[in-house]
Amino acid sequence: MKLETKYQGQIDVNEKRFILFDKGIPAFENETSFVLLPFEEGTPFFVLQSTKTPEVAFILISPFDFVPGYQVKLPDSTLEVLEIDKAEDVATFVMLTVKEPFNDTTANLQAPVIINANKQKGKQLLMSDSSYQTKHAIFKEAVAAKGEK
Repeated sequence: MKLETKYQGQIDVNEKRFILFDKGIPAFENETSFVLLPFEEGTPFFVLQSTKTPEVAFILISPFDFVPGYQVKLPDSTLEVLEIDKAEDVATFVMLTVKEPFNDTTANLQAPVIINANKQKGKQLLMSDSSYQTKHAIFKEAVAAKGEK
């Protein structure tokens, strides 16, 4: 299927790669079908692209690559909704708020995007009882961690 995207123009995507978000994403409840694409070869960034609205696309990263010790406890309701049977089926991402300069970009660690890669189902999990922030400076932490080595 031909898909118009925000960052990569028109691309060909197999519909089997579509990820269903039953209730959409907070503030984008009408957007229920997405595809996860690499942002650019050789980078840790991904794009969660709406299959319906080209302008709706979120930049994602794996938080584990940037935040040492990051943990997500999936509630039973999320395991049920996403039909998660095995831990290895789970892919966890966090959304970025891209800023200028790029080093000021932040990650929303409080609301990870959880995807059952086996069943192509996704959900943004709101962890209101966590100590994580919605505007976590990931690049400053990564630079500081490298300086400690």
